[in-house]
Amino acid sequence: MRREALAYWLREPGVGEIRPASLAEPGPGDVRVRTWYSGISRGTETLVHRGGVPASQYAVMRAPFQDGDFPGPVKYGYLNVGVVEQGPPGLQGRTVFCLYPHQTEYVVPATAVLLVPADVPPSRAVLAGTVETAVNALWDAAPLVGDRIAVVGAGMVGCCVARLLARFPGIEVTLVDIDGDRAAIASALGVDFESPDAAAGGRDLVVHTSATSAGLQRALDLLGPEGTVVDLSWYGDTDVTLSLGGAFHSQRLGIRASQVGAVAPARRATRTMTDRLALALDLLRDPAFDALLTTTSPFAELPEVMARIAAGTLPTLCHIITYGER
Repeated sequence: MRREALAYWLREPGVGEIRPASLAEPGPGDVRVRTWYSGISRGTETLVHRGGVPASQYAVMRAPFQDGDFPGPVKYGYLNVGVVEQGPPGLQGRTVFCLYPHQTEYVVPATAVLLVPADVPPSRAVLAGTVETAVNALWDAAPLVGDRIAVVGAGMVGCCVARLLARFPGIEVTLVDIDGDRAAIASALGVDFESPDAAAGGRDLVVHTSATSAGLQRALDLLGPEGTVVDLSWYGDTDVTLSLGGAFHSQRLGIRASQVGAVAPARRATRTMTDRLALALDLLRDPAFDALLTTTSPFAELPEVMARIAAGTLPTLCHIITYGER
């Protein structure tokens, strides 16, 4: 008999639903995981929700265990923490992270899950995929001791980048966002906070994560001579407009993309994607990341919750989905 689970699907842009999912019996090298928590990656998942993935990027944007295709029906997501209920003895009963969508149970190869450290709460561990993005960005950015750095965009990724930078010696970090309520988050992360208009320029490095033209323009404007913006934003089908007629050429400014789909070139010869994700889980021993876990709801409410987040009527950083008793 095949086990039955429940999964969240985007039926069509703007409309989500819960569907049954039939699970195969795990093979010798597989695990069956019962989900405890999943996290909504707000920027990417709301873009998917509204159908904003360009057709040219359908293959590139596939999640590791995605079912269906863009723009829908599609089962999409990648921040999942649960317990191994069936699998190899070394994993049986252990808490694991997997890049799996929102689903009550699932079967995957044992190599697709990573153990969550014992001192990392399972709810915090859903941030592993986001911290992994931040790790990759800092491998790309290569900040130096004593740098003056701004992070423009206080969403999930920007906040994770800011917290990791706060642990570098001698670095001055300012989180920049239009939402003044994010000042409290910045304080919990141990960094300064400024509005875009008030933020000081002359930065050696700016990390941009706001996914807006205005944010990218402000990131460029905050740079000092020969500074670089490392852009982590995924704009989807939205056009980006910049004014490059001012200091861009005279001060030799730069814009560089960073994307988590491959290990940054600076570490590609010595680190695998599994190594990078394991490092992210280790970094989540830091309790400051709990400041990003702002709202929760049960799995049954996920279709409504995703629509509210996409519409901007549910303000949140990382929204946690719960799956009943642990």
